Amino acid sequence: MQNQDTPAPRTIRIGAANIGLIGLDQAMNKALSEQMPEEAAVDFLFAAVARKNYVPISAEPIYREALLGEYRRRQGIQGAESGILTIRVLGSGCVTCNKLSAMLFEALQKFGLAADMESVHDLDEIWRFGVTKTPALIINGTVKCAGRMPSPAEVEEWVGEEKEKLTA
Repeated sequence: MQNQDTPAPRTIRIGAANIGLIGLDQAMNKALSEQMPEEAAVDFLFAAVARKNYVPISAEPIYREALLGEYRRRQGIQGAESGILTIRVLGSGCVTCNKLSAMLFEALQKFGLAADMESVHDLDEIWRFGVTKTPALIINGTVKCAGRMPSPAEVEEWVGEEKEKLTA
């Protein structure tokens, strides 16, 4: 169980968008600490999230699926989002961060990969990842670099390593 070591996101991927959900962290930690079965955990998480956030009735199945995937990810169960590369560029949105994002796009294009890419500018959110210096790059939950600008070769190497893990 990774609920103590893994930074708990304030946002979750729901369909094609990253959605911020009030109360997700607390509900997720409770479900994990009680080691709820998946079905019960999804019911509990959805009820907790729906109490504090607007959830369209038509989107309920998509929310439930996303909550199940996040619950599995936080338990360390792979396969919930297998085949999806998750990349976070942490920083203020400066020229350096934009250049890092551009290098990532080039590396992804070179390897023919798609990725869930997000730029995180909020300092509180950045600190939740355990990062104190920016720019920082996180690929699939692993901090690849922080406080420095990596070279294009390093970025390509990291993306290539992740591609191998996805195809293995």
